[in-house]
Formats: sequence, structure tokens, C-alpha cells
Amino acid sequence: MINIAILGFGVIGSGVAETLEKRRDRIAKAAGDEINIKYICDLRDFSSHPLKDRFVSDFGVILGDPEVSIVAEMIGGLHPAYDFSLAAIEAGKSVVTSNKVVVAAKGDELQKAASEHGVSYLYEASVGGAVPIIRAINDSLAGCEIEEIEGILNGTTNYILARMDEAGLTMEEALKEAQSLGYAEAKPDADISGGDACRKICILAAAAFGTLIDSDDVKITGIEGVTRETISKAKGEGCTVKLIARAARSEDGSISLGVSPKEISLDDPLASVNGVYNAVRLRVKDVGDMMFYAKGAGALPTASAVVADIIDAAKKKTSPAVWTRA
Repeated sequence: MINIAILGFGVIGSGVAETLEKRRDRIAKAAGDEINIKYICDLRDFSSHPLKDRFVSDFGVILGDPEVSIVAEMIGGLHPAYDFSLAAIEAGKSVVTSNKVVVAAKGDELQKAASEHGVSYLYEASVGGAVPIIRAINDSLAGCEIEEIEGILNGTTNYILARMDEAGLTMEEALKEAQSLGYAEAKPDADISGGDACRKICILAAAAFGTLIDSDDVKITGIEGVTRETISKAKGEGCTVKLIARAARSEDGSISLGVSPKEISLDDPLASVNGVYNAVRLRVKDVGDMMFYAKGAGALPTASAVVADIIDAAKKKTSPAVWTRA
């Protein structure tokens, strides 16, 4: 039996627990052993939850238990998520995460620590929800040279822009609709400004090119300036507007990153990506273009990526190559 601990029991954390319990036999077969949730760490009261006997409020309990070999971090934010992750790794526990803030800011440090301590630090769920893009870059395309990454990495803004296009809504109307459906946070600043997509493209670029670039050094333009007139003009030109994140490496080895709204031709596969779906296009030398497409938000799509990393950690998969810092 492989004992794990879940840190944070919000939307994603509860989705991971649900997936592990519901698909116990299938996951055990894939992992080669039964995966048991020994602890769930959260400060809130879950005394009526079916897993109430697993809850603890003190991370130290998890850290000091040698039976716990994998920690799934879904707290969100930089601290204490980073601190807990580093402590777990230094205690000889593998860490998997959906936390893009930590991976974009401290992924290089945590991968180095994992390598030094012989454990895994895996982060598939930090980008694209159910889109298996990190696994493709690190595994399937490990022997290939990726030249460019381009994609739709934020489901909230993609939903808003699609509704402005399809229904002629204003941005404010589309945002309220997205919030009412649970697709947007009450404070969606990181989505609207492009900050969320920026963190994700920094992670993808690091996975593909081996260098982690600070998100503060990336030029970002959000969708604040997109109006119905902007959308109408694009439609008249046979295009649609999408928030596009892009990373490219030139022949001299320099890496450029950016996030901004772009007019996309309706012939482009990215133009048909609507709702809360995400899509990533890789341009691979000697191979050509490859597309990855799936739901980019929600409890269960993201949970599926976390669970896949838990299975890999259970099988003693090593961390990807350590990134350098730009």
C-alpha cells in the first residue's frame, strides 16, 4: 500500500480524493499498488465528510510520518505551499502539484531539491487542466527539439471571448455569466490581466527549453481592452479573438515569451477552441505541428492530471531535468 497526503481540500483537492476513491481498483492497477489517502490537511472543519477521519490541521503530522511517501499539494498561492513542498521533499517524500504559482516561481528550486533527495516533483496539473502537455514534452518528445509553443491557456478568458463573439455580449456581461456558471472567480484579475496564462507559458517554456523565466519579465496584455467592436472587426476579417500565450526559442538560443489577445484566422485550429477548453500547439523540429486539446478548468479534469502524477510518483518516476534560471 502507498500512503499519500492531500494538502488543501478545495475544488481540486476534493476532486483528487473523489477520483482516488471512485477509481481505486483502476488506479491501483496502473500504479502497481493500492493508493491510500492517509491524511488530508486543511484548516477548515470537515467533520461531516465521509473521509472525516483522515483530516488533520497540522502539516507536521504528515511531515513526521514515514509511511507517507507522496504529498499532493493543492493549497494554492506561494506560501505556505512552497514551504510545505520543500519540507516534504527534504523529508524524502515525492510531491505532485496543481499549483502554477509555486511551479512558475520556485519550480527550479523544487526540482533541484527533488533530484538531490531521490524523489519526484511532478506538476502536470499546473498547466492546462486535463491536457497532458507536460507529460508529452518531458516523455514523448524528450528526444525532439521544440521550437515554439502557442496556445490558449486560460479557460475563463476563453469563455468570455467566445461569448462576446457568439452572443454579442459585452465583456462585463460575459464575465458575469462565467461567474454565475462557476467558470470565473469572484476576483478574476489574474485571468483578465493575462497573469494566469503568463505563469503557465513560463512553466511550458521551462519544460520545453530547460530555462525558467520570471513571469515579471514577460510582456503581458490582458483582455481588458477587447470590446464588442474589436470582436466585430475581427469577424469581418474572417477571424476571431483569442488570448494567446506564446514561447519560442530562436537559433541563437534566446527565448521569447508573451501573452496578448490575437486575431486568429478561422482556418486556424485554435479558432475553434471555445468555452473553458484549453489548447496547446507545439512546433517541433523535423516533426511539424502537434495539437493538444482538453478541458482546462474544473475539479475533475484537473484532478485527473494530479492523479496521473500520483501514479507516476508511486512508480518511482524521477523528476524531469532540473531547470536553469534565466
